[in-house]
Amino acid sequence: MKDNKRRLVFLMLLPMSVIMIGLVFYPIAVTFGYSLHQMKLTAPTADEFIGLENYVSILKDPGFWYSFWNSFVILVVVVVLSGIIGIAVALLLNIDTPIKGLLMAIAIIPWALPPIVNGVMWRWIFHPSYGFLNKFLLGVGVIDQPVQWLSGRFNIILIASLVTAWRNIPFCAVVLLAAMQSIPQQLYEAATIDGSSKMKMFWMITFPLIMPSLVVVLTSTSITAINVFDEIVSLSGYGDVSKTLMINSYLQTFSFLNFGLGSAMTYIILIVAGLLGLVYIKNVYKEVDY
Repeated sequence: MKDNKRRLVFLMLLPMSVIMIGLVFYPIAVTFGYSLHQMKLTAPTADEFIGLENYVSILKDPGFWYSFWNSFVILVVVVVLSGIIGIAVALLLNIDTPIKGLLMAIAIIPWALPPIVNGVMWRWIFHPSYGFLNKFLLGVGVIDQPVQWLSGRFNIILIASLVTAWRNIPFCAVVLLAAMQSIPQQLYEAATIDGSSKMKMFWMITFPLIMPSLVVVLTSTSITAINVFDEIVSLSGYGDVSKTLMINSYLQTFSFLNFGLGSAMTYIILIVAGLLGLVYIKNVYKEVDY
């Protein structure tokens, strides 16, 4: 009987195992193999094993570090905004009101939209000629001429960070809301009897108990920020000014057809995301002591 159950378990796991091997593990292994070769489609006969030279070349390239710092700024801004605003939205949604369900549906909309749609929508908002933001600021007299929002490295990176954070805040809010609603009400009742203020209850009860969930959502948000691609392309295309790690990897692989260098860069991104993923796995099952 136990053997039959064991066979059934393996049989049910087999389809997903085949999918994981074919679509995850095999591409990872092949990409690593490409990264160890000099492989450029414009020179197909020059394919040879060069070891870690692609990685060394990338780490010595000023363009890589330029894109790295762009990605790092996006990561920091997205994590900070998603954490702070996500907690604020979760606190608002945790208030029991007649329109709580409607507010929840509205809050989830940015998360439900595809990244490319978010990017295009915000591009029209920040468009220098007929964007909504310029028209609004001109209408209220804050500015007297249109602002070139999407010009310059700092502007594009900051706006891309805002768009990425705007897409991730609903996910943070929903997860944190679930964590808040799992906190026993007896803790708040006892704190109220002791005369604690709302702010003190938040810092002494709510925040410590949602910390494991906050670490999980910020780790997931960090991985999303490292892999941001659609928003940047929608806002400014593939220009050098706003180049990130993902765009750099894409250009090396599919524009310059340098599969060896592009695969090595992809693997560097994979390692960074993997380190963040370890933090996620470590905290996702952490128990909370009430």
